[in-house]
Amino acid sequence: MTTQAEFQPQSLKHLKDYYDVVIIGSGSSGLTSALQAYELGIKPVILEKMSSLGGNTKRASSGLNAAETYVQLQHQVVDSYEEFYNDVYQGGGCQNNPQLLHYFTEHSALAIDWLSAQGIFLEDLTITGGMKVKRTHRPASLAPIGNYLITGLLKRMAQFQIPIFTNVTVTQLLQKQGQIKGVKILSNAQSQIINTNAVILATGGFGANTEMIKKYCPNLAALKTTNQQGAQGDGILLAQKLGAQLVDMEQIQVHPTVQQDGKHPYLIGEAVRGEGAILVDKQGRRFVNELQTRQNVTTAINNLQENGATLIFDQNVRKRVPAIEFYDQVGLVKSGQNWAELAAKNKFDNKTLQETVQRWNQAVLWQQDQQFGRQTGMEQPLNQAPYYSIHVAPAIHYTMGGLAINTKTQVLQTNGQIIPGLFAAGEVTGGLHGNNRIGGNSIAETVVFGRQAGQQAFKYLQNLK
Repeated sequence: MTTQAEFQPQSLKHLKDYYDVVIIGSGSSGLTSALQAYELGIKPVILEKMSSLGGNTKRASSGLNAAETYVQLQHQVVDSYEEFYNDVYQGGGCQNNPQLLHYFTEHSALAIDWLSAQGIFLEDLTITGGMKVKRTHRPASLAPIGNYLITGLLKRMAQFQIPIFTNVTVTQLLQKQGQIKGVKILSNAQSQIINTNAVILATGGFGANTEMIKKYCPNLAALKTTNQQGAQGDGILLAQKLGAQLVDMEQIQVHPTVQQDGKHPYLIGEAVRGEGAILVDKQGRRFVNELQTRQNVTTAINNLQENGATLIFDQNVRKRVPAIEFYDQVGLVKSGQNWAELAAKNKFDNKTLQETVQRWNQAVLWQQDQQFGRQTGMEQPLNQAPYYSIHVAPAIHYTMGGLAINTKTQVLQTNGQIIPGLFAAGEVTGGLHGNNRIGGNSIAETVVFGRQAGQQAFKYLQNLK
């Protein structure tokens, strides 16, 4: 399979002055929209400002949420669009845009099918916080979804020879009589204009832009971020200059489980808890339903006032989440051959930790968590040595706010009218997630709305003829 390292972006000398559609950003939204547009017979180009491809997508670890899929049925999970909608709506504080959410949940299974047609198979299931059933699809190898997805999409890009250029910054969206007519770019310190009739913004969120965080949610400005440095809100700023409407900009998600004791923060994926890990305080005591929404788990950790909390799990969980191998390689994991040894390494009270684990294992056996009401991620007790722990604390993870779009991914102006020829997909947009994004929905969003952006750009160009 083509890897990110093997895929070579084109030399800037091959950059043309016209493309049918210009896609800004090379994460999953951008790659998906480019492939969908190409399949429909139009000629796309992807412009990426960073030197590497994949954006924040390649950091994703858990999976892709979808309902009513053939994969679920193979795992004896009977699901429905309605249940998926309700879980996400409740998880988002009932502040989600209903039209976007209906489109998202009702097209999620098609995203799985489309990926399969690209040779990207998600045949295993796990669960994330806020979900009532297993609908988080991931590779059979249990590999982290992000790198697997980007690698698979880049393989298809290579097969179709769809051009991607890196180190290209779009500085302006150009219009003529209100319609998109091109982009102004900067590359190698040279300014250039690329003509086009359609632009898809797939630039991601603004989780690494400290100034924007301060502007919209100043109380979070001191937190670290899980975002790659390119997540600066570029697409939002570009579209704003054309009068684009912004929604939910103050809704910034803090992820509860980020290892940040060293120089670089590392997000500890929700699949770790989904496969059975529990959270304990400095004494070794459970304090929360670990698979509530990220917002609620974050609040519970902050209320401890202990500079974070600790995930504990056993060898069975480690087998089900291969990302833990990476966490261990970079020094984030402590281990013990028994619970007493793990307690000593974390300075837990040994008796308290033993009682915590015993009570949790009993809850798993009875399938009833009397302490905190957890109902998912309870398939196996924590009883397989060695035992492990990772210290975690909340960090900025995802920006729920962004450009206002309709279900056709058309970017809306402040007056509610569309900006002709301008589309957006992924974290650059707002409204879908309400006040809290459910784990597994960001990757699903990139494919569902990335495909829609490619399709709608095609229809728009057809209508111009």
